[in-house]
Amino acid sequence: MKQKICVIYGGRSGEHEVSVTSAESIIAALGKTKYDVRAVAISKSGKWIPDVFPAEYRRKYLGSEGVFGTEFSSGIFHSDPVEPEIVMPVLHGPFGEDGTIQGLLEMLNVPYVGSGVLGSSLAMDKAAAKYMCLAYGIPVVEFLDFIRLQWDSEQASVLDGVEDNIGYPCFVKPANLGSSIGISKATDRECLIDSVCDAFQYDKKILIERAVNCRELECSVIGNDQPEASLAGEVIPCNEFYDYNAKYIDGKSQLIIPAQIPTEIHAQVQDIAVQAFKALGCSGMARADFFLDKDSGEVFFNEINTIPGFTSISMYPKLWEASGLPYMELLDKLIELALERFVEKQQIHGNIFNPEGLEKK
Repeated sequence: MKQKICVIYGGRSGEHEVSVTSAESIIAALGKTKYDVRAVAISKSGKWIPDVFPAEYRRKYLGSEGVFGTEFSSGIFHSDPVEPEIVMPVLHGPFGEDGTIQGLLEMLNVPYVGSGVLGSSLAMDKAAAKYMCLAYGIPVVEFLDFIRLQWDSEQASVLDGVEDNIGYPCFVKPANLGSSIGISKATDRECLIDSVCDAFQYDKKILIERAVNCRELECSVIGNDQPEASLAGEVIPCNEFYDYNAKYIDGKSQLIIPAQIPTEIHAQVQDIAVQAFKALGCSGMARADFFLDKDSGEVFFNEINTIPGFTSISMYPKLWEASGLPYMELLDKLIELALERFVEKQQIHGNIFNPEGLEKK
C-alpha cells in the first residue's frame, strides 16, 4: 500500500502563485514513487478545493474567484472517506506558514511536514524572530518595528526614531510576509514615508532595518531536535536587492552553490543557521538567510523561512542536493521527520489525557 500524503497549496497570502509552483514540483516528484498523492488547493479568497492538482488549478481556477464548489468541511482532504496519513502544507506566507494551518492540523490530530505552531508563528514575524535571536546572542542588523496605530498617531516621532537609530539607507518590510513582497529601500524621509505606506498594504506591523553593503547568503536546515545545516549558497540578485522580480520574474539572478566564502565564514553561517532554527522552535525544515557585510566581514542573521520555496530554482532543495541529499530523498526525509515528531507527540498527549495510565515508579 502506498503511503497517502496530501499536499495543500495556494492560500490567501501574496505568495499564492509561488506556492502553486512549489506544489507542482513536489507533487510531480512524490507521484513517481511510493506515495499516493492527494492535493487540496486553497484559493486566494480562502475556498478549499479538494482533488485539484496545480496544473489544473492554474489552468481552470487561478484568477477566476467565485467558481469553486467546495467550502471547508470535515472532508477537506479528499472526496472519499479515507483520510491522508500525512499532510504537507506548501503554503508560503500568512495563513499557511504562520502557525494557522499548523494549529488546524494539530486539532485534527494529523501528522504534517514542517514546523509546529510556535516555530511557524515566531519565524513568520520578522520582528519577533529578531528579538528572540537577540536573546540567544545571534547577531542581527540594527532594526526597529512599529504598528499602524503608532504610525497614524505619531508619524513624526516614528520617522525621527528611524533617522536617529537606523539612518539611511534602510529597508522597509512588512513584518509578516515573504518572497520580498512589500519590501523597499528608503534613502530619505520622503522615500521612507512612501515605503512605509506601501508596506502597510501587506501587514499592520512594519520592520525597518539598517541597509548593509553585503553579500546575501542562504543555508538550509533539516531535522527536529538535532538539526543539520547544508552547504551555504550565495544569491547575486539581478536588481539592487533580491526583490520579488529578481526572485521569480526576471530570471537573471545568480545562485552560487556552494558560496565562495572563507571556510571559517561558511562554518559560522552553518552554526548560526542551526542556532536560529533551535532558538525559534523550528522543526522539519527551514532556510536561513544571512547578510555578509562586505566592509566589516561580519555575518548577520536576516530571517528564517519555515516553508521555503520548492520550485525548480529554489535554494532550499538546491542546497541540499549540493550537500548530497537529492530532491526525492529530501522529501522522504521530511516526511520521516514529520512522522517521528507526530509519534513523539502522541506519546506525550496520551500521558496528558490519561494520567492514570502512567506507570508508577
